[in-house]
Amino acid sequence: MSTSDSSLVRSSTIMAVGTIFSRITGLIRNLLLVAVLGTTLLGDTYNVANTMPNILYNLLLGGALTAVFVPQLVRSTRDSDGGSAFISKLITATTVILGALVLLSVLAAPLLVRLFATGYVGRPEFSLTVLFMRYCLPQILFMGLFALLSQVANAHGKFGPMMWAPVLNNLLTISIFGWYLQNSHNLTVSSISFTEVSWLGIGTTAGYVVQALALIPVVMKTKLHLRPRFDWKDTELKKSFGLASWTLLFAAISQLSYLVTVNLSTSAAVRSAKAGLETGVGFTPYSNAFLILMLPHSIFTISIVTALLPQLSTLVLDKRIEEIHDRLVKTIRLVGIVTVPSAIAFLCFGPLITHSLFFGISHNDSQYLGYTLAGFACGLMPMSINLVALRGLNAFENVKLQVVSNAWMNVIGVLASLLVAALLPSEWVTVGLAGSLSLSYFFGAWLTIRLLRRHQVVIHLSEIVWLYLKLITLALLCAIPARLAIPYLPGGNTVHLLFVLTSCGVGYILLARFFKIEEVSNTFAILRKGRL
Repeated sequence: MSTSDSSLVRSSTIMAVGTIFSRITGLIRNLLLVAVLGTTLLGDTYNVANTMPNILYNLLLGGALTAVFVPQLVRSTRDSDGGSAFISKLITATTVILGALVLLSVLAAPLLVRLFATGYVGRPEFSLTVLFMRYCLPQILFMGLFALLSQVANAHGKFGPMMWAPVLNNLLTISIFGWYLQNSHNLTVSSISFTEVSWLGIGTTAGYVVQALALIPVVMKTKLHLRPRFDWKDTELKKSFGLASWTLLFAAISQLSYLVTVNLSTSAAVRSAKAGLETGVGFTPYSNAFLILMLPHSIFTISIVTALLPQLSTLVLDKRIEEIHDRLVKTIRLVGIVTVPSAIAFLCFGPLITHSLFFGISHNDSQYLGYTLAGFACGLMPMSINLVALRGLNAFENVKLQVVSNAWMNVIGVLASLLVAALLPSEWVTVGLAGSLSLSYFFGAWLTIRLLRRHQVVIHLSEIVWLYLKLITLALLCAIPARLAIPYLPGGNTVHLLFVLTSCGVGYILLARFFKIEEVSNTFAILRKGRL
């Protein structure tokens, strides 16, 4: 493995360790949330409201702060002042824009609920969702500051803190949900008080405040001299926001698709409730199953890709196209050694995982979460591949092609979602929506790889597909016997899950080593040398 490969893995591992703690605490946070609010309508009101800051943030600047601005930040480090002037202007402009967005969105909260949860209009859930949303919307400002400060730190080679700061966020929220679990019982849409809603909303937003403030000491150590600057007539700054304007279109397309998903899932929940069905159908099982799906993606793929983008940006500046191709292919192959077995595990053991993790809800609700997770499972692999390929386009600062890829991917997702909502009974709509998202990512990954050819980066599917087919085969060879053995095992769900994770994990690694899967061997070689 080359020095650059080792550097990538080392940086990724630093982030992965932080991400592991972040995702574990995030999972605990959501488990407590489900235990306090349930998976039906009350849980949906909180989740729809708490998702809105992410929607609006990503709609305006999220994609730019997490990817588009990175090449500019890397370039600014070569300025005579180390980028202090450019970054000061960028932080000031971002703060003003997001602050204005917070104010406008708080005022427009009723309209947003009407737009994203039409099934709530005229019902008690409507006013409750509006109240939750107004407490959660200030998160937008602190999400933006956290993302921008993280990218500044990344451009200066400090990758770890951005992965650890969310742990503080999660711990604060865990303490709040834990208190509610001990002191408030059987909460419903009609019984939850104004005070309880207020503390849940304020506490959730306070976590994002702490998360953003935690990065200020990290950025100060970069020796940048940052201060408020309103002289925004800067060529590089205009270029940055010009590129960011394309991310607005990119995000708008994604949020239109998300709008369809939220509306279809919440409407299915209302129909199920009217029919007297007890299973937790709706947006809450969708969002919680997606959270579990994101564990391997966040811990492994996002950690690697975050370290990869500054490297790719440098290679683009130096016009080393062949190295960009090699870096992308190696990264796609590397993420597969984790995403493939994870996808197979979610597909084969979805209900077992959710039965073991989620407490305080009924057997049927946790079973339904498991089915939803299984619906998402196959999308994990193309999701990671697509993210790597998108970062290739990011390095070339070509946001237009990202918009094209995202548009077509979301068209496929929306059409599939509308189809399953029309054909499936209301109690199965959420599972169908998860499958629709998975389908869209397969198309998106293929198209994004094709679009990279516009920059002479030609990635042949044969460089990826055969390895993934091998990994799928190895994962199934481990998962199928474990699935067949579960009915004969003693103990409960937790014991069975531990057996599955241990036997399948060890078996997969041994088979990968036996069949000499290069990416697995290289990873173990680094571990043996103590480079991590």
